[in-house]
Amino acid sequence: MVKKIEPIKKSTVKKQAEALIPTPWGNFRMIAFSEREEEWMPHLALIHENCNIAEPVLTRIHSECITGDLFGSKRCDCGEQLHKAMELAAERQGVVLYLRQEGRGIGIINKLKAYNLQDRGLNTVDANLHLGLEVDARQYHIAIEMLDALGITRIHLLTNNPDKIEAVEHSNVQVVSRIPLVIEPKKENFKYLKTKQDEMGHLFKL
Repeated sequence: MVKKIEPIKKSTVKKQAEALIPTPWGNFRMIAFSEREEEWMPHLALIHENCNIAEPVLTRIHSECITGDLFGSKRCDCGEQLHKAMELAAERQGVVLYLRQEGRGIGIINKLKAYNLQDRGLNTVDANLHLGLEVDARQYHIAIEMLDALGITRIHLLTNNPDKIEAVEHSNVQVVSRIPLVIEPKKENFKYLKTKQDEMGHLFKL
């Protein structure tokens, strides 16, 4: 189930601030992107200090998942994917784009409601539909704008998601290769991952 990709919109975000951030994986420049300087939840780019944009750049487009990224929830693989992406970005002097699209774009409140429905037997797709929401409401044009602002024109895209591949391929950024980002499933997230594979077309085999 791959949603239709909307046309790339006119640029809406710009660099607002940046600083060097030492992380457990290495030093990264963090750049905040938003329409307005007062925006309190900007999108973030983490660029390894030795990133060379003259070469294809390892790039991860990661949408916010506060439950997994911050609190280590085992209901999904998001936090582990983020940590692995940071590790690979450090090894290969790459970039992680962190988009503020919590819960596949439905927000944390609806995400928690969907979790309750999943606990009653619905899968992640049907839970969203039951709430009258899109299966995946994320948009990736902002990631393209961020890459444009960073001067990155060729990437090795770190993803299992066909929507992300299609979004970039419909832009002026060249996908030189796709690199899988597969996390070992746990009993708590096996059904979630199986649904992503079977119903959303994610590119891995369980």
